[in-house]
Amino acid sequence: MAKIVEKSPGQKKAEAEVKGFADDLGPFVAAAKETRMAMVFTDAGEATNPIIFVNDSFLALTGFSQQEVLGQSFNFFLAQIADEVSLARIAAERAETSAEGTEVLYRRKDGSEFWAAVFISPVRDMDGKIVQYFASFVDLTKHMLEQDHLRMLIDELNHRVKNTLATVQSIVWQALRFDPDPKAARDAIENRLFALSRSHDLLTLQNWESASLMDLAHQVVAPFELAGERPERITLAGPDIRMAPKAVLALGIALNELATNAAKYGSLSNAAGRIIVQWAIVRQDGNRRLNISWSETGGPSVSPPSRKGFGSHVLQKGLVRELGAAVSLEYLTTGVQCTINIPLPGDGDE
Repeated sequence: MAKIVEKSPGQKKAEAEVKGFADDLGPFVAAAKETRMAMVFTDAGEATNPIIFVNDSFLALTGFSQQEVLGQSFNFFLAQIADEVSLARIAAERAETSAEGTEVLYRRKDGSEFWAAVFISPVRDMDGKIVQYFASFVDLTKHMLEQDHLRMLIDELNHRVKNTLATVQSIVWQALRFDPDPKAARDAIENRLFALSRSHDLLTLQNWESASLMDLAHQVVAPFELAGERPERITLAGPDIRMAPKAVLALGIALNELATNAAKYGSLSNAAGRIIVQWAIVRQDGNRRLNISWSETGGPSVSPPSRKGFGSHVLQKGLVRELGAAVSLEYLTTGVQCTINIPLPGDGDE
């Protein structure tokens, strides 16, 4: 809280001169009273520049009453009264007015702080002598909050870009590792980058706060569905829960791998196959977990691959690393069966 000091005889004299000051400057003072910009006049005849006039906007900005302000030093409501940097800035502004003003941290009567741009101009008498200083204040609180928010957004964007580049790097490296054929590797990279892009688009629509698991699942399977042909071929079922961005990106890539594999070798590679994707929130050892089941039927007979590819790596290592998931991937003769069990934070609604 800004400290109100006992007024000196000189300050009391300055306070007593307010009426005369208002009479002398008449219309200008009347205009200053009405303006929405916070304004102050000080007496240049004393070293402390005691305040001899304030308008209602200044009182509203600081929370003080006129009686508490008149006669006080111009710097009495600094956030830190002995702040050498702020004092130097104010002195420099008083000595040579700049177009930009100077930014100073002030404190209201209730103790809250605010930034203001301060513009100080001299008021001269007929002989050119400086008799008063006229100061106006522009509240920068909203501007500073916006700057802080912008810095936070830039930091968050930087974090996301780094994570995305790391994911892209992993996709490219793993594709080249598991697909020695250049064309196959290129197709695999494009497919996975499109999947990553779709997940990014989904999160962007929600300001990167979270995304619906149902929306994510629909988005993943949409490119693999044939319009107008057996709409029940891919069934999605489960509560419409919200997933954090990290989970959305990881699951988007993992489910895309399952759908791509189904289109090449599994239930989507013929006209009769079906896929059922269902999920539920379960309790396990007292903790909430998300259980996702991918089940294929009606496709060609399936056998385990002779070697593990990128899809298996994403499912069995990527989800474990990124989300702490437990993954079961089985190549049954009736079709691929995959279960993904992911820990959920907190005890929110089920």
